Amino acid sequence: MRILFSATATKAAPWVSGLQAALPEAEVAEWAPGAPQADHAVVWAPPQQLLDEQPALQGLFNIGAGVDALMKLRIPPQTRVVRLDDAGMSVQMAEFVCHAVIRHFRELDAYEQDIAQGRWSYRKPRLRSEFTIGIMGLGVLGARVAQALQQFEFPVLGWSRSPKALPGVRCYAGQAQFGDFLAASRVLVCLLPLTPDTENILDRDTLGRLPAGGYLINVARGAHLVEADLLALLDSGHLAGATIDVLREEPPPAAHPFWRHPKIALTPHTSARTLREESIAQIAGKIRAMARGEPVAGVVDRSRGY
Repeated sequence: MRILFSATATKAAPWVSGLQAALPEAEVAEWAPGAPQADHAVVWAPPQQLLDEQPALQGLFNIGAGVDALMKLRIPPQTRVVRLDDAGMSVQMAEFVCHAVIRHFRELDAYEQDIAQGRWSYRKPRLRSEFTIGIMGLGVLGARVAQALQQFEFPVLGWSRSPKALPGVRCYAGQAQFGDFLAASRVLVCLLPLTPDTENILDRDTLGRLPAGGYLINVARGAHLVEADLLALLDSGHLAGATIDVLREEPPPAAHPFWRHPKIALTPHTSARTLREESIAQIAGKIRAMARGEPVAGVVDRSRGY
């Protein structure tokens, strides 16, 4: 068995050595043009040349949850694209979103501004029952975030393309229920996969349907958000603020308004990072399952893009 590794902006050596240790029966190498034919490739944003030169790949394993970069490439028809199910990312995402929600709910951002200006102030406590959290996307990450938010007794809603059922979550599905979901969400959390159908979904129309004083948390992909529409709704006062972890251009240029906007908390795409050891263990298990002819979790439906 031969396995290739290729990942943009990622040091290959620790991944290659880790995969080799986890799969001693395989030959693992960093991809280079002209590499011998391989059975599998472990990748992040690989070049098209890799796929063109490796037409017999059985599995293409993505070292992240989002596969939108892969879906832009020409992938051999028989190659199964497999994403990570979790590998330590869901608990990171849950703690990040809970932190963003609580920071806004408890007005800790406003207290920080007051303290910075030498003001010792108090604000009337908000009612938790009035802070309904709406989660767009109820996959592995969305479900874990919903579970975590319930521990703080926030009402939680969920919206997905197809009907789903999660304990304690009022679930909405499809375009027909999208408007009702938005109107009921005081805080909107985007955890959708990026597909042609979801690109630009966070636009003036969608965000404008949130209740006055609504709040946005985008931890999915920058291309979900129409940035100018968010700025307009923040500046008009319809939205109270936003936590933005992902942008169309990362890092954003120095003149980008998100850097200094008083109502935006900006973080550098760090809500859920790939954990190498957990990811290698999961990928190795899936490669062995494929070799035994067993079902593998996380196989991407290319027609849907996730």
